[in-house]
Amino acid sequence: LSLAVAAVRAQIQQEPFLEIVEGSSITIKCSHPNIRTGDFIHFYRQLPGQRPELLAVTAKAPKEVRAPEGRLSVSADRRSSALWLGRPRRGTAALYTALCAAAA
Repeated sequence: LSLAVAAVRAQIQQEPFLEIVEGSSITIKCSHPNIRTGDFIHFYRQLPGQRPELLAVTAKAPKEVRAPEGRLSVSADRRSSALWLGRPRRGTAALYTALCAAAA
């Protein structure tokens, strides 16, 4: 099972590609050292041939993700975040993207 990972904004660093065994958990780590006070952290997933869908957004509090099952957590200083996915399957193989941006 392969997961592509991308960073939308230049200040965000993520692993470019992750490969895991189907059914095992995975953590997609994201570093955003230049995050600003009003910025929120957004995680998106884009399945092949589909538009990106918002999985979770937060300023600092952990957020549960329903499909795929997981959790978005943010470090105390907000300079990093991690999207944990509990049991990814072939149907969840996708491009996962993080974005730091001010609330609209």
